Amino acid sequence: MGTDNQTWVSDFILLGLSSDWDAQVSLFVLFLVMYMVTMLGNCLIVLLIRLDSRLHTPMYFFLTNLSLVDVSYATSIVPQLLAHFLAEHKAISLQSCAAQLFFSLALGGIEFVLLAVMAYDRYVAVCDPLRYSAIMHGALCAKLAITSWVSGSINSLMHTTITFQLPMCTNKFIDHIFCEILALIRLACVDTSSNEVTIIVSSIVLLMTPLCLVLLSYIRIISTILKIQSREGRRKAFHTCASHLTVVALCYGMAIFTYIHPSSPSVLQEKLISLFYAILTPMLNPMIYSLRNKEVKGAWKKLLWKFSGLTSKLAT
Repeated sequence: MGTDNQTWVSDFILLGLSSDWDAQVSLFVLFLVMYMVTMLGNCLIVLLIRLDSRLHTPMYFFLTNLSLVDVSYATSIVPQLLAHFLAEHKAISLQSCAAQLFFSLALGGIEFVLLAVMAYDRYVAVCDPLRYSAIMHGALCAKLAITSWVSGSINSLMHTTITFQLPMCTNKFIDHIFCEILALIRLACVDTSSNEVTIIVSSIVLLMTPLCLVLLSYIRIISTILKIQSREGRRKAFHTCASHLTVVALCYGMAIFTYIHPSSPSVLQEKLISLFYAILTPMLNPMIYSLRNKEVKGAWKKLLWKFSGLTSKLAT
């Protein structure tokens, strides 16, 4: 194809979920409520950890990072999605599309590495509890968190750069809810097999490698738990990992289904998976850690008790 026909587009049109106005209004209300719950839940988790000194531990340091990632990921996608539900012309500029792709990929990658780091933290807590404080010291926790953020950002920068070097010709209709990498690659008017291979390779490095580390950690954790003599001891040890294990299953499962085999999911499945990551997972994570974690529930009760006492004093 000649270069004269490879016209670079200046903006894109997002086709979204539905063209029916009533459906779009209903979805706007639903996703707005879910987004508000997501923001409130994660911000409260961060605030709770900040205020309660008992939660100033490596586990909750990483949970703070996870909440910040969830809030940022949802914010990179949902506000634009909500605006487009009520807009007649659902356009997004090339620059905004590139920024959205970068942040969504970066934050997704950060979360996968961060979950592996949290699994290592649980491994040390269960398998080597006497040396936990010595191993998981502040400097190591900071380095592990920085590694998560840097690795996800570098991977995203690479994919964003090579994706937007593809000539899109006159294709400007993205059949998706946001500027997602697979949807953008489908617009290119050149062979994109190298891009698809790059996605698979980076998925193995940034998705499967952390997943293998998570599985290895939990194999060791389960082996250690089974050696505990008392039933109460086994229950308590497993309970410390249950919340993290639930989040791991939610996050890694959908990502493997989407990116290890890029041609497998249908367009509708891709949209639903993106909604899952953008809205449902960030909303569920603080709930999972609040409902299944005794320390967090205890901190909530303590904070509410203090708040109610302060309210009573102000009322009198």
